[in-house]
Amino acid sequence: MKDGYQEQGNNSRSKENEEFAEERSITSRQRARSQLTADVEEFLAHGGAISEIDAEVTADPPRKPQPKYGSRPI
Repeated sequence: MKDGYQEQGNNSRSKENEEFAEERSITSRQRARSQLTADVEEFLAHGGAISEIDAEVTADPPRKPQPKYGSRPI
């Protein structure tokens, strides 16, 4: 069972997504792709480099599990 706060947040997000979906079109996507391509070309022209990272590499190393048994106050 969800509380009212979570449901309210989900409703506002879905409304935002619906509004955003209405704004998307083929021409807006093409414009975004061409802008991204131009930005990448400019980055590479100024000495930038793009590295491909393996899919299994993560930014956060695995952490040792922390025991939580008995950690709550009485």
